[in-house]
Amino acid sequence: MEKLDAKDRIKKLRKEIAHLREAYHVKNDPNVTDDIYDSLNKELKILLEKYPEFNDINSFENRIAGKPLDKFLKVKHKIRMLSLNDVFNEQELYDWEKRIKKLWRSDLHSCNYFCEVKFDGLAISLIYKNGKFFQGSTRGDGEIGEDITENLKMIKNIPLYIGQGFSQDIGQGLTLSDLPETLPEYLEVRGEIIMHKDTLLALNKKRKEQGEVLFANTRN
Repeated sequence: MEKLDAKDRIKKLRKEIAHLREAYHVKNDPNVTDDIYDSLNKELKILLEKYPEFNDINSFENRIAGKPLDKFLKVKHKIRMLSLNDVFNEQELYDWEKRIKKLWRSDLHSCNYFCEVKFDGLAISLIYKNGKFFQGSTRGDGEIGEDITENLKMIKNIPLYIGQGFSQDIGQGLTLSDLPETLPEYLEVRGEIIMHKDTLLALNKKRKEQGEVLFANTRN
């Protein structure tokens, strides 16, 4: 592909992906599959690696997808909530390792990996004050999220109080029973909200019977 053709293709890809991101993250109305979305992003990434002169620090690919919805109150995160990048082959993983090692001390030459399944859910921040659940919010754009406190109170795995003597199974074999006797005045817990696929199927069945628009995936 010639340089000018690549420039035009990058421009078209940015426009199309921006449109898809708007539909997916803001309007909750995705119109293509995740495979198509990932394929477009991968093509854009490859072209920008080949033609770095077309990189734009203000372009959407350098930002976290999504933005706070107007119907929710805005919440500014004390510490930015980051998103995960993906890789498509071993070389991209090795390139990531090289970047990480540059951030380490010079005397560190090896690293170990801890891997876990990535759930495609909703990243959240839970704020506890003196052990009591105070506020919950989404990641949003990383800097500002949406206040969904009342929605989160409906999830039984999220404790409303984690004071002395508290013990609760929070799934995946984890518990919150090893808390210190004196909790900090301010505590932030970050995690991921997920919906099982069978729950999505049951929900869509009910929505179909009621003539409502079906959800494309559990994130919606």
